This record gives sequence, structure tokens and C-alpha cells, in this order.
Amino acid sequence: MAEAYIVEAVRTAGGRRGGKLAGVHPVDLAAQVLDAVIERSGIPGDAVEDVIMGCVSQGGEQAGQVGRNAVLASKMLAQSTPAVTIDRQCGSSQQSIQFAAQAVMSGTQDVVIAAGIESMSRVPMGSTYKLFYDAGLGKNKSPGLEEKFPGINFNQFAGAEMIAKKYGFSREKLDDYSLNSHRKAVAATQGGKFKDEIVPVEVETPEGKEQHTTDEGIRYDASAEGMAGVKKLSEDGVLTAASSSQICDGASAVLIVSEEALKKYNLKPLAKIVNLTVTAGDPVVMLEEPLFATDKALKKAGLSIDDIDLYEVNEAFASVPVAWLEHTKANPEKLNVNGGAIALGHPLGASGTKLMATLVHELKRRGGRYGLQTMCEGGGVANVTIIENCDWQGDVAQAAE
Repeated sequence: MAEAYIVEAVRTAGGRRGGKLAGVHPVDLAAQVLDAVIERSGIPGDAVEDVIMGCVSQGGEQAGQVGRNAVLASKMLAQSTPAVTIDRQCGSSQQSIQFAAQAVMSGTQDVVIAAGIESMSRVPMGSTYKLFYDAGLGKNKSPGLEEKFPGINFNQFAGAEMIAKKYGFSREKLDDYSLNSHRKAVAATQGGKFKDEIVPVEVETPEGKEQHTTDEGIRYDASAEGMAGVKKLSEDGVLTAASSSQICDGASAVLIVSEEALKKYNLKPLAKIVNLTVTAGDPVVMLEEPLFATDKALKKAGLSIDDIDLYEVNEAFASVPVAWLEHTKANPEKLNVNGGAIALGHPLGASGTKLMATLVHELKRRGGRYGLQTMCEGGGVANVTIIENCDWQGDVAQAAE
């Protein structure tokens, strides 16, 4: 089977709800990251054979096949470039990566962009359900689903609390994890760790036009006392808004090519894709599946958790990565080293390619060999993607670190 390589991986800086990116139409925001991977790689725009765009809330400004609309709004892509928009909930653009890699590895295509978009300010979470329901057009739980899951309301907040209860996590433990997410994001931002992955976006502010290049959600003054003062999401729970991912506007993109395309266009790869895994489990607890998907991915790849140099586990709620650490016995020093969605935001359909942009650049910077990314998703689904740094130089790199 052919190999698939990541050549470029970029993201916008996250925008808070109603923040700096709220004035940018999601189609135009997505077009900017598509243009960025083409411009940075130097590949001709008409070489791109497909764009696979993740997006969860496909309504309003994100309706009408937002992936194709982003291609048409692009300055670098040909009008003849096809696109598709997919929804695997929070893992939508991680699945975009996996579909793109599968196309390349099968020999079907040589150059594919995987991407994601979510403007949670302009298309609020849940609006595509609520607007239809309020208009008397029904709900998504069918009679068949009700028969199998009577009286159950599939709810990610409830699932996150179920995980915390199952593993016996205290509020203090989850608050401490969340505080560290902010501290790591502060250090990464101030240390310039994100400069290679962030695409500047011109935005309008009360002071005039400026380039948006810094994640808005980071709390530089975060403290244990401040965390402790945040109201719990449920009276008998342990999670709060401070230990949950932030609503966020953002877009991201990853350029995936074949070995033949590397040679044809004289491209330098950042990473090779080693393993693509997707699994599904309990739809009620819902967010626990990354634990078991990781087990399966590592087994398929012939690797152990200790072989992996960096992990990106989406911080939908603090209970998810903390449970993942406990289950896998992974080294916490390798997890979300530049902070996660609790500090940086979780732009739903854009988070998969967003995390990959962070993972691939940090793996290269550290000289590590393997990186693993996983994402919890609605319905009890989880994706795992394992990559290998193309610049890894074995024991020499390890010794230098």
C-alpha cells in the first residue's frame, strides 16, 4: 500500500464567542486556511484533487456544502476542485485527515486537503437541531432509537460527568488539570510555539483592522482560586465551565500527498501517517471511547504507549484526557504539551485538523518520532491517528533532547 504524507498543517488562532473572528463569514475563514497550505507548500492550486471539510453545525452560513463554498471563495484553488463536507461530530476534521489519507494510500488520489471549519459565534452549537424542532419539524431521536434507548437523552455533558464518577475524579483534580492547560498554553504562546501553525486573519476591531494571530481563550491570570469559584455544571457533578472546552471560532487545514506527489512537486514532508483507526462504543457515556480506540490503534500499529513521543487528546471536558491517562498509563508530560481545548478552544468541526497542526509542528520541533491524536465524538465514536516525524533521526535526536 502507498504511503500518505503530511506536507503542511495550519490553523487560525482561536476566536472567543463573539470575539475577533465573529465578524468573518465561515466560508471565507475556511478559504483562508485552504489558501495557506497551498501557498506555504508551493504546490499548484490545480494539483489539489479534493477537499474534505469537517463541519458539525451545517446550517445557516455553514449550510449548502460549506467545503465546496470555501473552495469557490479560495484565491488559490481552481473552480474545478471538488469538495465534500462531513460530520463525525467533534472528530469531523480528524476524519477528514483519515479519509484524505485513505484516498492517497489507496492510490485513488495524490493530493488532498483535509480541513475543518466552525464559527460557533455565527452558527451556534445546537442551532441546527433547535431551529427545526422549534419550527415543528421533529427531532433526531427516532421511534427506533427510543425503543433501543428508552428515556435516554444523549448528552455529552452527562457523559463527561459519568466518566468522572466512574473513575472517581474529584473537582479539585479536574480543576488542577484545567489550570495546567491554561499555563501550558500561556507558555506556548509567549514562547512562540504556535507561530509555524497559525495563519494570520485580518479582522475588524473598534481600533481598526488588525491581524488575528493569538488564541483569545487563554486566561493568563488563571488561578486555582479562580477555578474553584466557578459554578458547577450540575449540582451533583464535578465539572464546571472552567474544566470544559471553550466555545470557539476557527478553521484549520492539512495537506496530504502521496510519495509520487512529493517527487513531482519537490515537496518536503513533515510527517508520515502510520495508523488510522476509528471505533465506536457506548453512546450514553459517549466520550470514553478514545481510551479503547487508543488500545486498538497501538495494537494495529505494533507500538506501545511508551513508543509515542507526544499525545494530543482533545480536552472536550477535563475528565476525558484524565481518564485517558489513567487507562493508558501514558506519561502526562507528553500530553497536550502546549495546552488544549480548555485553554485554546474547541471549534468543533475544525478541531481535528487544528490538533494535527499543533502535533506535527511540535513533534518536529522536539525531534520526536511518533505522535498520537485522539478525539471523543458524539454517539460514542472516537478517531485515533498516529504519525511519524519525517525528520526523526533516531538516537541522535533523542540524545540531543
